Parts: sequence; structure tokens; C-alpha cells
Amino acid sequence: MKKIMMLLMAFCLIVPTMNAQNKALEKARKKEFQTKMKEFKKEKWQLFGTTRTFEVALLSHYDKLNSLGDDGAEIMGVATKVKSKNLGHQMAVNNACLTYAQQAGSHLKGRVVSDMSGNATDTEGEFDKFYAAYERLVEKEIRGELKESFTIIRTNDDGTYEMQSYFIVDEKAASSARIRALEDAARESEMAQKYAKKVSDFVREGFKE
Repeated sequence: MKKIMMLLMAFCLIVPTMNAQNKALEKARKKEFQTKMKEFKKEKWQLFGTTRTFEVALLSHYDKLNSLGDDGAEIMGVATKVKSKNLGHQMAVNNACLTYAQQAGSHLKGRVVSDMSGNATDTEGEFDKFYAAYERLVEKEIRGELKESFTIIRTNDDGTYEMQSYFIVDEKAASSARIRALEDAARESEMAQKYAKKVSDFVREGFKE
């Protein structure tokens, strides 16, 4: 009975704290949404390729992102001074894939350098080739994992267009794309094959510290 009472007392203390944290989080999310909407309108952005309102598109984007928790990541692709809207959209998609690939490559390089520098000598050049191959292959493989939320567009003074496409990626699902890229890139690097298990673990972890 004493243990039960203690558990009940602990629960009563935890619930108000959780409620306060949830309210603070909701308040922060609402502020984030309002700030982003003001930014878009001030900079004269308009939605591209949809009949939805800006508010609904942005709220849906945040809802999807929040539902993924720590596994959710936002990736933005850009295209500047394009004459064709459709071409600009494709360029923004390509840019988002490149951005993700560069982030994946930089993260992997940071992990390898910090965790393996003491275990290997004269390997920098060999690993640089591996990083370049890995980024190139991630850019190719990640396309199927990037889920587009919305794209915005505005007209420049010279009549050309500027576009931004916002994507959500589930890092857990994207790990398969990173692993495929790793396996292909490793074939081009003897050093990566030598440390295949450790490098593979880094890739599976995604961008988590």
C-alpha cells in the first residue's frame, strides 16, 4: 500500500509538469508558425502548384514533421533566376537532394575523423574519394525518400522566378538509401571496406549525435 501511495504521489507531481511542458511546446510551435507566415508574406512568396491556402500548407508541413519526432528532418531546395516555373521546380528538387547529400557526407566525415583518426594513418586522400562518392550516391538514392510538402515562388524584378521547395524526410526510412549509397561507394574505396562495419554504423545513425 505504501508503494502504491508513493507511486500515486509521484504521478500527481509528474502530470502537471508534463502539461506545462506541452503547453509551452504548443505555444512555441504557434509562434514559429506565425513568424514563418509573416516572413513569407513580407517577402511576397506565393504557393506554387496547389489550391491550398498558405496557412493550411504550412500547418500540414509542421504536423507531418512533428509526427515523426526526432526522426523527422526538414530539407529545403532552392532555384534562382529561372525563366520556367516547371524547370525551376525541378531545379529546387535537385537542390534539396544535393543539400541532403552534402549534410550526410559532412556528418559521416565528422564521425569518421573524430572516431577513427587514431586508428588509421595516411588515409585522408583515400577517404576523401569515398566521401565524394558517398555524397554523389546519396543524392541519387534519396529522391524516393524526400516527401515534398509545398513549394513557394516569387517573381524577380527582371521577370525571372525564384522558388523554394520544402521537403520532409524520415531519417529512419532514409537509412536504407544511405546504406545503398554506402555499399556502392565502398566498392570504390579500399579504406572504406577496411572500416566497413564502423562506417556502416555511422551511416545507419543518420544525423543523430
